[in-house]
Amino acid sequence: MDRKDLIQIAVIVGVAILVTVGVVSFVALSQKESTPINPINIGSQSKADLYTPAIDISSPDGFINTDPINISDLVADSKVVLLDIWTYSCINCQRTLPYLNAWHEEYADDGLVIIGLHTPEFEFEKDIANVRRAVEKYGIEYPVVLDNDYSTWNAYGNRYWPRKYLIDIDGYVVYDHIGEGGYEETEKAIQAALAERAKRLGEELDEMSGAKVENAETVDPRTVKTPETYIGYLRVSNMANLPSEECFDSSCQLDAPDRLSLNDFALDGVWKIGSEGATLESTTGSIFIKFSANKANLVLTSETSVLGQIYLDGELVGEASSGSDVVSGTIKVMDNDLYNLIDLRGEPGEHLLEIRFLEPGVSAFAFTFG
Repeated sequence: MDRKDLIQIAVIVGVAILVTVGVVSFVALSQKESTPINPINIGSQSKADLYTPAIDISSPDGFINTDPINISDLVADSKVVLLDIWTYSCINCQRTLPYLNAWHEEYADDGLVIIGLHTPEFEFEKDIANVRRAVEKYGIEYPVVLDNDYSTWNAYGNRYWPRKYLIDIDGYVVYDHIGEGGYEETEKAIQAALAERAKRLGEELDEMSGAKVENAETVDPRTVKTPETYIGYLRVSNMANLPSEECFDSSCQLDAPDRLSLNDFALDGVWKIGSEGATLESTTGSIFIKFSANKANLVLTSETSVLGQIYLDGELVGEASSGSDVVSGTIKVMDNDLYNLIDLRGEPGEHLLEIRFLEPGVSAFAFTFG
């Protein structure tokens, strides 16, 4: 997936970008249902020479924390807009949320509107009930718009989760950031756009010393040796006991090998491997992965509550290494979500993880690490 290895990659939309890729990214990729916002004429061609017009939200599939909303209406109301493209089971997206929440709290009264454009990676993320639960879980109070058909994602030519586009008072994309990190740089861009807005509107703007961010997590990418690992057959990688295609979308008995190489995973039990994930059909079954990182997470879903035991290097995981979703060595899969299984408390290393499910019906989609 494209969002891996993107921590601290930023792209500022400027002259060089406009000359080399601006036309392709913002004009050729506009969809028939997505139209560029008509920027306000301020009597100068400088912005038009430097930046591209933002594109309106196309065919939204639902709204959370707001009535129907669009970028053009906000620009017409002299707002600065931060469009954040995310999906709720994405660990990279989750780690940006404390910053977005803090910026909303700090700058909403100064004219900033954050829109969380939720473009789903997995089918279950299209369900507005699942997204609403995630919005509540992470304390998101700014507007969230569902982009289930990827129409706005495609209109912007995007390929990444998360991605941020800052749109100024005139409707231009003046800043563009890919992935995690760059928070100080992003906040300075927000402050600059708000300062321009205040000057244009003749408003007084208090000194902006920076938002107070709480519960933020940073990751040193040098300590994460294992890549994001998909289980569904469309994007499967590093599966040590990958069956023949005859097992795809069918139930098959799989036996995990005695040893795994670093970054390999294996399924054990009767599993049905689908395009996005694999579903356990036997009474019990396991997923093994040999990883090197500080934290290990797994996207899981289940229609009923399913219990799983977490083993680290062959031992039931203790409290000192348990992830936030593990209690007494056990997880309960109830929500369709990303589950934090292992947290080595800043001591990353190479380990064997086993998730031993005690009941059928659970589906596993992707491992992520931190």
